[in-house]
Amino acid sequence: MTDITFESLGIAEPMVRALTEAGYVTPTPIQKAAIPELMAGRDLLALAQTGTGKTAAFTLPVMMKLLTGHELRKSRSVRALILAPTRELAIQIHDSVRVYGRHLHLKSTVIVGGVSQGAQVKAMSSGVDILVATPGRLLDHVNQGTVKLDTVSHLILDEGDRMLDMGFIRDIRKIVAALPKKRHSMLFSATMPADVEELSRFILHQPARIDLSPPKRTAENIDQRVCYVPAADKRTLLLSLLQDKAYERVLVFTRTKHVANRIAEFLDKNRIPADAIHGNKSQGARQRALTRFKAGDVRVLVATDIAARGIDIDEISHVINFELPNEAESYVHRIGRTARAGTSGIAISFCDASENAFLRDIERLTKSPLKIMQGEAAPDAPKPERNYANKKRPSFSKPRDHSAAGKPRDNNGGGQRRDGAAKPRSNARPRRQASV
Repeated sequence: MTDITFESLGIAEPMVRALTEAGYVTPTPIQKAAIPELMAGRDLLALAQTGTGKTAAFTLPVMMKLLTGHELRKSRSVRALILAPTRELAIQIHDSVRVYGRHLHLKSTVIVGGVSQGAQVKAMSSGVDILVATPGRLLDHVNQGTVKLDTVSHLILDEGDRMLDMGFIRDIRKIVAALPKKRHSMLFSATMPADVEELSRFILHQPARIDLSPPKRTAENIDQRVCYVPAADKRTLLLSLLQDKAYERVLVFTRTKHVANRIAEFLDKNRIPADAIHGNKSQGARQRALTRFKAGDVRVLVATDIAARGIDIDEISHVINFELPNEAESYVHRIGRTARAGTSGIAISFCDASENAFLRDIERLTKSPLKIMQGEAAPDAPKPERNYANKKRPSFSKPRDHSAAGKPRDNNGGGQRRDGAAKPRSNARPRRQASV
């Protein structure tokens, strides 16, 4: 049987040449499955994890369609619109568009928040073939009349589940309402909850469906570990781990922006170069942090969940969950930043006693207990129950008391200091643990 190549999938020679120059020789499974459907003009609903080659899967056939369409660009107009949930992901998609189209005469640009609109307005003045954008900033331009969507012939929504998680559903509906009804549309998502299914019915017409999600929610080549440690000792443990030179390029996740900043400052003071990236940072600061991390100028990047799907950097050796996420799905996306493109990686989660409920949710989702790091278990930290034969959530004889269950809050209003340590409680009775 002849091996499938980009040429056999119908990709034009200039793009094949660009792919070869970038080191891409053999199509990935999602590319082999999606490109023929899109080349045939069918709408597409695709379920595939990050790091599987999704960007090329939708970009290459759309470029082919644009090359054969021969429509002239009009002022402020767009021919193909790619929507992404975060600035980082939008910029990375646009970087890929430029790589794949380096030998073509297609014009592209990116529109995201956090930067001045001036350059974006100028880039759109003569129209573009491909626009990559985040929904909020795109709507700003549409409302100001600096971007017109009435000529869009191709619509791509990437990371559909993340779009909905971030509350973009209203923006997406407004954008879709401004598009021509006759268009070629596709939706890519890492997971397929009911709301993504509903969104697909709103956007797509009789789509082909591709499901390349792995049987397990997390990659086999990620070594997942948990370390039971009191919140007050987490920074000391992190510093101790980073003394090992095997931690070459480390991504540390926190729940809040304040903790991310404090961890980065703490590491810098201890002579470990680190940057922080989160929603309060300007786009310029975020890009500088990513560039420094990619180049190896900083060894550690501390991030909140806004960056979990927006960071596509090879050779991240370790992901450390300094604080466990309060949504189990976020854990999957966090650790997916390592072990990219067939490599292996290590994910370590710090778990304070108050985070046991989060850990239980994660292990139910992944259907696999995390490996306890030898010699790191805190003797006074109760371990969560790990019987997952019954996959249903535990039932409670009375409404769950979240303060008793020990779940920490996302803000800094109670239960934790900004550095992650538990606030001292004076003259307080011992907390009751919720029984399962």
